[in-house]
Amino acid sequence: MATNDGVGKLRSVVLDCPEPRKLAEFYRGLLGAELLDGSDNDWVVLVDESGRRIAFQTAPEYKPPRFPDPEASQQIHFDILVDDIEVAQAEAIALGATPVQLDTDGAFRVYADPVGHTFCLVWLPDE
Repeated sequence: MATNDGVGKLRSVVLDCPEPRKLAEFYRGLLGAELLDGSDNDWVVLVDESGRRIAFQTAPEYKPPRFPDPEASQQIHFDILVDDIEVAQAEAIALGATPVQLDTDGAFRVYADPVGHTFCLVWLPDE
């Protein structure tokens, strides 16, 4: 009989990048996560207050995703919930984010991290 236990449990989401520590510092500032002890320059792990892990690994031949790209998808991105989009946008840009698509038809805006991975700042619309 099948159960919903699955084969395993998600340990980390891992992003390839040219300099893991630099990208981890960007996301540390963006998410308020903590750098895990024992990280080195080729494998860096952040852990947020709920225990979610994002790891960053060296990819010497790294090529950033292109968004929007009609011939390829962005593969993966983070949706980051914020209270005030204008404040969050200014802080994300100060950390090194690049605006990609600010004029959307929903309660989100698209940005790229310093090495080109896309992420969205999302907010709950006023009801």
